[in-house]
Amino acid sequence: MAKIKPNIMITGTPGVGKTSHCELLVLITGLQHLSINQLVKDRELHDGWDEEYQSWIVDDDKLLDSIEDEVKQGGYIIDWHACDLFPRSWIDLVVVLRTNSTKLYDRLRARQYPEQKLQENLDSEIMQVVLEEARESFDEDIIVELQSNDVEDITSNVDRIKIWMENWTRDHVAITAL
Repeated sequence: MAKIKPNIMITGTPGVGKTSHCELLVLITGLQHLSINQLVKDRELHDGWDEEYQSWIVDDDKLLDSIEDEVKQGGYIIDWHACDLFPRSWIDLVVVLRTNSTKLYDRLRARQYPEQKLQENLDSEIMQVVLEEARESFDEDIIVELQSNDVEDITSNVDRIKIWMENWTRDHVAITAL
């Protein structure tokens, strides 16, 4: 059965605004929000808690098995800081959010990240780690890099993604009807 709604991956270094984008997109597109961080907690898709990083240790296999049936149907916005785990066939658009290092530092400091975790995430953003992971994992034509420094960026990005979704839906519904 062909999907009638796309799956959109919203990814980027922690603190770039993934969840803010996803929450707005859910409101205007009707897609469902799959917050991987929340699923890992709620469905116990982890191998325990990492005290040093103050985060769950995700069990990749459990995670993929848990969401496979849902995601294959389409209609999801997947919110996570990594994208290289997901099969290419599941994802129709990969949005890599980027932000200014100073703004990112302030956001992570406000979250009270431990210093090592804060520095590693800053380094990751500066070195474009998530963008490179996306480029290694997905076809270039489904990857878009967007800035997420302020509310205006979020609004503009959400509008752009909404237009992309409308075009995807129009094109795929037309193909399905043939």
